[in-house]
Amino acid sequence: MDEIYASLGLSPEVYAFGEQVLAGLKDRFAAVDAAAEYNQAKVLGAMQKCRVSSACFATSTGYGYNDLGRDTLEEVYAAVFHTEAALVRPQITCGTHALALALGANLRPGDELMSPVGAPYDTLEEVIGIRPSAGSLAEFGISYRQADLLPDGDFDWDAIRAAITPRTKLITIQRSKGYATRPSLSVEQIGRLIAFCKSVKPDVLCMVDNCYGEFVQTVEPSDVGADMVVGSLIKNPGGGLAAAGGYICGTAPCVEQCARRLTAPGLGKEVGANLGQLPSMYQGLFLAPTVTAGALKGAIFAANIYEKLGFACVPNASEPRHDIIQAVTLGSPERMEAFCLGIQAAAPVDSHVTPVPWPMPGYDSDVIMAAGAFVQGSSIELSADGPIRPPYAVYFQGGLTWYHAKTGILMSLQKLYERGLVRLEGDNK
Repeated sequence: MDEIYASLGLSPEVYAFGEQVLAGLKDRFAAVDAAAEYNQAKVLGAMQKCRVSSACFATSTGYGYNDLGRDTLEEVYAAVFHTEAALVRPQITCGTHALALALGANLRPGDELMSPVGAPYDTLEEVIGIRPSAGSLAEFGISYRQADLLPDGDFDWDAIRAAITPRTKLITIQRSKGYATRPSLSVEQIGRLIAFCKSVKPDVLCMVDNCYGEFVQTVEPSDVGADMVVGSLIKNPGGGLAAAGGYICGTAPCVEQCARRLTAPGLGKEVGANLGQLPSMYQGLFLAPTVTAGALKGAIFAANIYEKLGFACVPNASEPRHDIIQAVTLGSPERMEAFCLGIQAAAPVDSHVTPVPWPMPGYDSDVIMAAGAFVQGSSIELSADGPIRPPYAVYFQGGLTWYHAKTGILMSLQKLYERGLVRLEGDNK
């Protein structure tokens, strides 16, 4: 085994260090596998209940009227997430688009949007209008308020109560940490937060940005009171096969509003050709629980590797996992670039490319991204990224298989080691 890893560029020292860390993770990995087994049965049951057939894989074009496969896939998603309805379309271009769609569809001029978990992910700042942008919610007279988390990452219940006003129409809850070093939220925490917000204002809508969290636990935010759960198909639920798309699962009125926003009033879910994407969307969902499990093992391995070297990790090496993202505070741009170079070097696609920081659209600072993926931008595939700004944290996620995720983490360490940016025998803070 050490010979095959050496052929990929790993030194004996780095490989041995990784094996030493891995020896203590048997119980953690067993728990991940148990959740994957449960979620696999859940997805299988949903597909059987909705009578998925080979006829569902037919291509539709043009208007896409009477698209059996499209409509059945949405029934499957609703069954998996235990919701009244779902909108699952390749025309939803990314997670940010899905979130913007859900917000724009269910908010009206004069309404207020509120976040009880602090600032939103960078790309939503322009959607909301925190950073001025053409077409933002702010331009349509929709205001925004937020309650920041407490220093320990817990909810500030008093601040949340104060931030919910008579104008508050929708509450947005970001499950994952985004480009922050706060803890990601468990489904149980989200459930308590939703219950509290609805006790303050019973008619308020609660939307959960579920990106990176699907199938990590055996329950989803829609099981604990969310009116909408929103995500991207090039993350967990696409299983690495979906070429594009996003989903919104929730109450029938909320989803219908989203459909009318995506297409047009009066058309809603009735139109939207699948353009031959359905086989990969179905099969990707079927594989998603085990693909997510592989990514989770990679995240756990990464936390244990880098915490042992003295770097701050969120979550840390022993904490429960609520999403597939592993934040590692490396402390310098040079370490970020070396880490991402290692992830890129471990990729099956474009392994020869050197990632460099660049002004990525939607962000207010340069971002470095490593992603040698079969699907462009797919972050359920092995990838790492982060904004070049203090505290210089890199965010690792994905890996279609656990073994590929393992290779990527070891290669990230290899590049740091080669450049003298890390010592395997001591504290590197």
